[in-house]
Amino acid sequence: MIEEVLREGARHADEVEVYFVEGEMVSADFKRGMVAVAEASHECGLGIRTIVGGRIGTSSTNDPSRWKECLTAALASGRLATGQAWNGLPGPAVLDRTPLCYDPSLSPDARQLQELLDGVLEGAGTHPATVTSASAVLSNATTTLANTHGVEYTVPDSDIALSCEAISGQSTGYEGQSSAFLDIDPAAIGERATFFAAHSVGGDDLATGTYDIILSETAFAELLGTVFLPALSGRSVHAGRSFLADKLGAAVGVPSLQIYDDPHRLHGPGSTFWDDEGVPTSRLDFVRDGILRSYAYDLRTAYRYKATSTGSAVRGGYGGNPSIGFHSLIIEGEVQSIEQERAVYVRDVVGAHTANPMSGDFSVEISNPCWMENGEFGAPIRKAMLAGNVFSMLHEIAGVSGHVRTVGSMIVPSIRLNTQHLIGT
Repeated sequence: MIEEVLREGARHADEVEVYFVEGEMVSADFKRGMVAVAEASHECGLGIRTIVGGRIGTSSTNDPSRWKECLTAALASGRLATGQAWNGLPGPAVLDRTPLCYDPSLSPDARQLQELLDGVLEGAGTHPATVTSASAVLSNATTTLANTHGVEYTVPDSDIALSCEAISGQSTGYEGQSSAFLDIDPAAIGERATFFAAHSVGGDDLATGTYDIILSETAFAELLGTVFLPALSGRSVHAGRSFLADKLGAAVGVPSLQIYDDPHRLHGPGSTFWDDEGVPTSRLDFVRDGILRSYAYDLRTAYRYKATSTGSAVRGGYGGNPSIGFHSLIIEGEVQSIEQERAVYVRDVVGAHTANPMSGDFSVEISNPCWMENGEFGAPIRKAMLAGNVFSMLHEIAGVSGHVRTVGSMIVPSIRLNTQHLIGT
């Protein structure tokens, strides 16, 4: 079918690209003391891009047998598109074909799904809180990328996602993790959710003022993902929508800060030897020793601004165009015992999406806050708001933890920030 699409498309377009995904998924949701929803599905999707004179057209379908209609729609959308500078899709390269995000022991079947969900619920029984919802999802798929220049790359991938939400009185707790491998501890997910729900009961008020704080991996990732990562996009930089524009070679964080995309990292959240346009990937250092070194580009942005693709094209699925993103983005810094001295621990933040992406200013509610000292969770705090600036925050990192966590496409530590502004409620 892919060969037919390329052969027929070549009769009408300068170039054609096919993105084909096929896989299986099972999922289950636990609510109100029972499994409320359980589903099994087979996914099959086709995405087509056509390029004619720099005009890019796209279309997709979940019924690949209708590929002729999909190709016709892609060609039609291209005729309506605005032309741009375009130097062609990549040709084939000699690349390692080893799957980096695939666990053959992960099987999307009901038995394995039930075992994982049972593990979450068993762990949740550790603390006096009620599970309000829990979910488990298992999937594996095979993705093929091909174009009329001879590219044809195929790779399998797998995914497991577990989550649990609990309540104790008026306090809630949440924990969720995802991975391409069966390396997740389901009991730990349930235990963390009920721990924070139970531990947050009866929190004390906090006076507005400056405090030393610890941002958990999740809280740190939320703020980075909303403000800093979009500012690394070459498209935003050249369009004047990035705080980091014209800052190559400038300090953007403490001297120990390293931010880089390592797409060949085994067990990385999105590791791959080629991006979703077929461009070979390699390590990309965005921030090295606190200095901004690079921006991220896909083909479309690189051609438009006379740059070179950094192999940063990603897709959310078979529908739509690829866009600039990250594969396995790693944040590192000077590892210290950041939890020994007294500080306010911030488990998560609510409202990170309201941060100003240009200035970096934010004001967010903090979830499950408590005092932390000597590595132990102390007295809970009822409610508080954290206000600050993401770009300034990176200059104020007083240390990072030795423990890291995968959040989306990021592998991120928790960090310590001193003298931050907290608003009591």
